[in-house]
Amino acid sequence: MSSTRQIEIFSAGCPVCEDTIALVNRMACPSCNVTVLDMKDQTIASRAKKLGIHRLPAVVIDGALASCCGDKGPTEEELRQAGVGQALS
Repeated sequence: MSSTRQIEIFSAGCPVCEDTIALVNRMACPSCNVTVLDMKDQTIASRAKKLGIHRLPAVVIDGALASCCGDKGPTEEELRQAGVGQALS
């Protein structure tokens, strides 16, 4: 088991994306490793497509698209349910 939770935020750099980045960073705990990925980079965009990302911003936690990012934007409650901000034991 990993000692960190890998959280990736796929962003286009817009104000809505910036709000999500701020939300995740505010929620993150010492077990969270947060990375912001720029969708303007073709390699990142290709990876996003493989992950099933169709809307931005999108949050991927430990390699899986957070359920809140499929149909609507991320919410604090759904991100918490996915493990953001919860220390790993």
